[in-house]
Amino acid sequence: MSIAPTALTATSLEEFLHACGNVFEHSPWMVERAWALRPFADEEALYAAFSRTLLSLNSTERLRLIGAHPELADKAAIAAGMTDESVAEQASAGLNRLTSREFSAFQALNEAYRRKHGFPFIICARLHDKAEILEAMRWRLARTTQEESQEAIAQIGRICRFRVAALMAG
Repeated sequence: MSIAPTALTATSLEEFLHACGNVFEHSPWMVERAWALRPFADEEALYAAFSRTLLSLNSTERLRLIGAHPELADKAAIAAGMTDESVAEQASAGLNRLTSREFSAFQALNEAYRRKHGFPFIICARLHDKAEILEAMRWRLARTTQEESQEAIAQIGRICRFRVAALMAG
């Protein structure tokens, strides 16, 4: 069942959180901020509210949001309660069908990336396959933490776009 943005405009905060709570991974505080930017005339206006919320974060809030994301291809993250959206997004890239060699590569890169930058590697998995993601992990590992923080926010924006579209489509 799809939801009209105009209907979301009229919802209570609790209803909005229920409908849109997973637009940002394990970060209902972000959704709450977007709710305050009503009305939402259409899907673009809803996405714009989420986008403005994302772009208004200070550095501490950005790290909090980035840190709420799971590691890629991490069985422990799935077991610990990764959102259905993240599970589907990672599956769309083939991360649920890794060989043991690929799984080991993801684990090693996840660990090296987190050790260097202090937060998980984030990429809009829907736009890539597992080989492209591994390659991106390798070259992005060499970047500065500031560059990666900015890139993580950009990737979260792309993920948000897909999640809003899915929400509107039902």
